Amino acid sequence: MDKVAEEVEKVKKEYQVTFDQTVDHIDAIQNYGKTSRISDQIEIDEAEKKDSLPRLNGLAQDGLNMLQSLQFNLDLLAPQLPSADDAEKAQSLAQSWKNQIQSLRLTLRNANLQAKANMKKSAQQERELLLGGGEESTARRRNLQTKAGMTSAAESITESLRRTRQLMVQEVERSASTIMTFEESSGVLKKAESEYKGHRVILITGFVIFSLAVLYVVSKRIGVLKLQRQVIAAVKAGMAGREVIAPPPIVGGRDGVNVVPVHQNMAPDLNVPLEQVRHDEL
Repeated sequence: MDKVAEEVEKVKKEYQVTFDQTVDHIDAIQNYGKTSRISDQIEIDEAEKKDSLPRLNGLAQDGLNMLQSLQFNLDLLAPQLPSADDAEKAQSLAQSWKNQIQSLRLTLRNANLQAKANMKKSAQQERELLLGGGEESTARRRNLQTKAGMTSAAESITESLRRTRQLMVQEVERSASTIMTFEESSGVLKKAESEYKGHRVILITGFVIFSLAVLYVVSKRIGVLKLQRQVIAAVKAGMAGREVIAPPPIVGGRDGVNVVPVHQNMAPDLNVPLEQVRHDEL
C-alpha cells in the first residue's frame, strides 16, 4: 500500500477513537448533576471530584481540537493519494468530518446548558436537605465544609494542566503542519528544478543544431560564390582575348630602315607635267 494511503487509514482509525471518546465526555456533561445527593453522599462527592464539570469540558474540548486536527490532516493528504477516485472520496470524508465537528460543538453547548439545569435542581434539593434537621443534615454540612477548599484547589490545578496540554497539542499540530508544508514545497521545487534542467537541455540542443545548420549553409554559400567568381573571371578573360587586334607586319627596307609597305591602290597615281605644277603655284 502507498505510504499516503497508509497514513490516511491511520488518520481514519484515530478519528473514530477520538470521536467516540468525545461523544462519551459530552454525554457525561449532559448527565452531570442528575445524581441524587441525598443518599450515599461520600461516594457521590468522590465521583464528582474525579469527573467534575470543568474536567469533562476540558476533555471534550481536547477531543474536538484533536478531531479538527485529524480533519485537517486528511484534507491535506487527500490530494496526494495515487488515484483520483481515492482522492475524491478522502476529500468528501474530510468534509463530512467537518460537519460532524460542528455538530459536536453545538451538542457540547447544549450539554452544558443541561448540566447547569441539573446542578440548579440538585442545589435546590441540597438546600432543602441542609435546612432540615437530623444527623444526615449535620453530616452533610461538615462534609461540604471540609471538601470545599480541596475541590476548588483540585479544579484550579486540573484547569491549568488542561490548558497546558491543549497548548502543547496545538503546538505539535502546528509543527506537523509546517513540516508537511515544507515537504510539499521541497517536492514542488525539485519538480521545477527538473523541468528547468530539461528546458535548458532542449535550448542548448536547439542552439547547437541551429549553429551547425548555419555553418553548413555558410560553407555551401562560400563555395558557390568562389566557383561563381572563377567562372566570371574565366569568361572575362576569354572575351578580352578576342578583342585584341594584331599589329600590321613590318617589312625590312634598305640599309636597315624599316619601311611600311604602301599599297598602290590606296591613292591614285597622277602624272602631272612639271610646268603645269609650277604654273599652278604661281
